Amino acid sequence: MERHQHGTERLLWSGQMPEFPGMGYPLVPGYESVGRVIFAGAESGLSVGQRVFVPGARCYGEVRGLFGGAASRIVAPASRLLPVAENFGEQAVLLTLAATAYHAIAGATVELIVGHGVLGRLLARIAALDAATPPVVWETNPARHSGADGYGYNVMSPDDDPRRDYRCICDMSGDATILDRLVARLARGGEIVLAGFYHAPVAFTFPPAFMREARFRIAAEFQPADLAAVQALLDSGRLSLDGLITHRVAATDAASAYRTAFGDPTCLKMILDWRNLS
Repeated sequence: MERHQHGTERLLWSGQMPEFPGMGYPLVPGYESVGRVIFAGAESGLSVGQRVFVPGARCYGEVRGLFGGAASRIVAPASRLLPVAENFGEQAVLLTLAATAYHAIAGATVELIVGHGVLGRLLARIAALDAATPPVVWETNPARHSGADGYGYNVMSPDDDPRRDYRCICDMSGDATILDRLVARLARGGEIVLAGFYHAPVAFTFPPAFMREARFRIAAEFQPADLAAVQALLDSGRLSLDGLITHRVAATDAASAYRTAFGDPTCLKMILDWRNLS
C-alpha cells in the first residue's frame, strides 16, 4: 500500500472514495502483489514455484475485487500474471507504480513534479534519465525532502522555487485545489498532467489559464507497453527501485499497517507479508 495524500486505497480507508465502477465495500484491496505459483494449468505457460507479479484478482465471489491481491492465496488467469526475476525480490511489487509513472510521462519532458511519495519519486527518476536539466520536485513536508541523492533531480518546497515558466508539470498530489497554483507556474502553451486521483471536483480560474494557453492531460492506468518499457529500464540498470520500500508488517497486523502507511510521513511503501498465513 502507498501513502498518497489522496490515493484510491487511502480514500477507501478513510471513507472519502467517490463513486467509481468496482469500488466500494466490501472490497479486497491490493493490486501490487508478488507471490509464487502453487498450481498451474497445462496451458498456462507457468510453472509451480515460479515468482509472479499479481496485479489484482477477482476470485472473491460477491466481494468486490477491483484490486484484489491482498490475500494469502488467490486464483487468477495466467494472462493476468507477470513472471518476475528472482533477483527483484520484494521490489517487484513496485512494477505497476513504475509503469504508471512511465505512462504519466508519455514521452513529455516533465520539468516539475508535485509530490515526493513513491509515485513522485519513480516519475522523477524516469524523467531524469534523459533530461538535459534535472526535474524539480515540490514537496511541502520536510520529512520527505530526502531520497533524491544520486537520481538527478532536486526536491524543494514550492515557496523556495521562483520559476514560473515550466513547460510540463505533473501533479501527483491528488489535491483538487492545486490547479491555480500550477497554472501560475506555467510557460505559455505549457501542459499540466493530472496523475493523481482527485476525490473532489477539479477546477481552475479561467483567465490565467487562457493567458497561458494552458493544456491539461489526465494520466490513468498504465498499458502493457508501459510495463514492458519499465522492465527494459530495470533490466538495463538505468532505473532503480532502491529505497522505496520502507516498512514491512505481517498481514495479521494489517490494521496498524494501514494506520502507519497513511499517517506516518516517513512511510513510503508498506509491504504486507502473507507468507506465514495458510
